[in-house]
Amino acid sequence: MKQILIIETSPRGPQSASRKVAEKLSTRLQAAYPGAKLVYRDLSKDKVPHMEDGTLKALSSKVPAEVEANQEFARLSDQLTDELLESDLLVIATPMWNFGIPSLLKAWIDLVVRPGRTFSYSEKGVTGLAKDKKAILVIASGGVFTDGPWKPWDFVEPYLRAILGFIGIVDIQTIRIEGMNIPALAESAVPNARKLVEKLVL
Repeated sequence: MKQILIIETSPRGPQSASRKVAEKLSTRLQAAYPGAKLVYRDLSKDKVPHMEDGTLKALSSKVPAEVEANQEFARLSDQLTDELLESDLLVIATPMWNFGIPSLLKAWIDLVVRPGRTFSYSEKGVTGLAKDKKAILVIASGGVFTDGPWKPWDFVEPYLRAILGFIGIVDIQTIRIEGMNIPALAESAVPNARKLVEKLVL
């Protein structure tokens, strides 16, 4: 393994449950692959633009003047996409907000899911171009969504698995940090998730 890309999204810093578990995972990955380059992308600090007029023109316009006027967005998208394509393993550490992903993570996804770069269209349908990669999802939530009455409300893991599969990443493992807002579960949520990190197949 030559390169590992770690995407962090929580703005809570050291108090973030997803960051605490991702740190444990990072330590294990460094021990398992001492020669691998670790690339960190902290979306709460290195904010990426959402899909607005300039971003759309930079990535999809056929008018040279519009593309030229928005080169900063195109260059950032190229950089983020290159980071993903050059990595053998992608780690996404994120909280669940209102049953979905934070908008900053969605903005990153919109900049790296690109026709001709990470997927392509053909007569046979869509082909993912980010193949032969693995992904690990670290998802923190206030409730329990892997089982029970709230499971249908989980739009984080299903969406991330779907969009990563769309670009060709299908070897995906998940670590859940659940019950952060439930008194009986909160104290053990992070320690339990850290134990699960040790069981991952790397």
